[in-house]
Amino acid sequence: MISKILSPEFGHFTLALACCLAGAQCLIPLMGAKVKNSRLMALASPLAWGQFLALTLAFACLVTAAVTDDFSVQNILQNSAVDKPLLYKITGVWGNHEGSILLWAFILAFFGAIVSAYSQHLPLSLRAKVIAIMGGSAAGFELFCLTTSNPFLRVWPAPLDGQGMNPLLQDPGLAFHPPILYMGYVGFAVPFAFAVAALLEGKVDAAWGRWVRPWTVLAWALLTCGIALGSWWSYYVLGWGGYWFWDPVENASLLPWLTGTALLHSALVVEKRESLKIWTILLAIGTFSLSLSGTFLVRSGILNSVHAFASDPARGVFILLLLAVISGGALLLFAWRAPTLTSTGIFAFFSREGSIVLNNILLCTMSAVVLTGTLYPPFIQLINGQTLSVGKPFFDNALIPIALFLFLVMAIGPVIAFKKGNIKQTAKILGFAACLSISNVVIAFLILHQIIPALASSLCIWIILSACSDFIKHIALFKTSISNSYNRIIGLPRSFYATYIAHIGVAITILGIIGMAASQQKIVEVPIGTTIHLAGYDWTLTNVDDRQGPNFISTEAVIKVSKNGKPITWMLPSRRFFDRQKQVITNVAIHTNLMSDLYAVLGDSKNSTQTTPLFVLRLHYNPLAPWIWIGGFIMAIGGFITLTDRRFRVGTPANRKRIKEV
Repeated sequence: MISKILSPEFGHFTLALACCLAGAQCLIPLMGAKVKNSRLMALASPLAWGQFLALTLAFACLVTAAVTDDFSVQNILQNSAVDKPLLYKITGVWGNHEGSILLWAFILAFFGAIVSAYSQHLPLSLRAKVIAIMGGSAAGFELFCLTTSNPFLRVWPAPLDGQGMNPLLQDPGLAFHPPILYMGYVGFAVPFAFAVAALLEGKVDAAWGRWVRPWTVLAWALLTCGIALGSWWSYYVLGWGGYWFWDPVENASLLPWLTGTALLHSALVVEKRESLKIWTILLAIGTFSLSLSGTFLVRSGILNSVHAFASDPARGVFILLLLAVISGGALLLFAWRAPTLTSTGIFAFFSREGSIVLNNILLCTMSAVVLTGTLYPPFIQLINGQTLSVGKPFFDNALIPIALFLFLVMAIGPVIAFKKGNIKQTAKILGFAACLSISNVVIAFLILHQIIPALASSLCIWIILSACSDFIKHIALFKTSISNSYNRIIGLPRSFYATYIAHIGVAITILGIIGMAASQQKIVEVPIGTTIHLAGYDWTLTNVDDRQGPNFISTEAVIKVSKNGKPITWMLPSRRFFDRQKQVITNVAIHTNLMSDLYAVLGDSKNSTQTTPLFVLRLHYNPLAPWIWIGGFIMAIGGFITLTDRRFRVGTPANRKRIKEV
């Protein structure tokens, strides 16, 4: 019954209805703001909710078609099959081009509805413009769905079974990574809308900075989670033993994260000092533009990647035009109205604001390097037909010096006072932490035998120790009573804790990356019963057998790992053969104690001249590898804690006990 109601035709209709509502959401409130008609401006909110409801129905129709194996829908035929597990039938909806674009539009409509719900305290004109700009962006993507990426196209006659899903995507990580990553991408549409609305209004002040900051923090935290999940997915699914490969699509997700981090800090200065207005507006436009350009690069066929979807030139041209309209129009408006955005706040070079300016310069420089390394090969190929490859050595050599300087700023900046810092007081807070960090350089160099990792690890430790030192100073630990220090802990704003939690998360992630640089590995070809010695562990291949999965045949190895004769764990790496796609996927075995990972991969089996089967094993010992993702999620937690700060709940009354009159 539900499948008849939520039919593909109904989904197509609701998608078209959403596009019409998004167009109305864009035009009517802007017209109302132009003629100062409050009734027209007030229509922004119901139109946003109407668009969200229509897209919810459209998305539900596509999910219903996938779950009920409706292979008359071309999208389901190409990306699903009868024997595919139910979880992957659902997650497979966004594991392809058409479904992912519909998901993007759905999330954008969701953010539009949420902004309309949580912006009642904003001036009506600004609120109408923000929601209208988000409606215009959503209309572009919904039109893209309807014209070149329709997920509801029918095929006739309908086959009895589908072609199946890309086996690489048949993983639980797919259920969480793309939606969270898209929420991060799309979340930056809100600061973008605030920036364009501020340009139209001709006014950027402290209140505007307070309004835009929570949306920036939310998008940044979600994007951080999405990137961390994607990195973890590549670590345990691809079986390459790494976490980041400077893949062009990985770079496309890193770019808005870098500029979004700069935007996060810049908006703080707007709120505190009404300075860096031009910086903040331009970063808001640039961050969302980079999110859109990443979508263009993935779907235009310009970049080759394990993440890229099958491309169509018409799709690439459409997204390029959409990017030109949205980003180009915003930049033209910025060029026109930016001279009116004068800063009123004044601050010294040695101040919290000054460190944020330096932080923004470094982050934008890093994003420029990543963008250049990503786009230079296809640009050269377009010009003269030569094929170039820009890989890990370029990015490492270009970014590491900038990153080291950035870590130095991260340790010092949060400790400096706003407006004008005191060098002696700052040195007093950081002195002990600096001495410990300098001594760590020598110790780390003796262990790693490389100066750059030793220096980077010492700077990360300095970031952590500086945060602890500043916290001790704020609560006056050992200088006052315990009860007074406790009261100070309770009284500190949550954003204070969130800042240091996020910075400590960055330091933990970098320490994990440094540890991975010291990993050990062996690739061996051995028969069953052989023991391999690696990193003080004994790895014994005890058995290899075949198992039948839901839609694959798995060849699974059993590896006993022990140390000094004591068993540590049993590891079960495998290789899965998907008959429908004629494709073999590696299933990695990982054992972790949160300080290091034991990592095993099963390769192809071979027969020797003695007819004894030999099996290829790739074994890794990865010290501190779990810290990479632990640090990423700590960063995101810091962002979410910031959102609970009462300063962002504008218009919410403080909780006070009423005094009863006797």
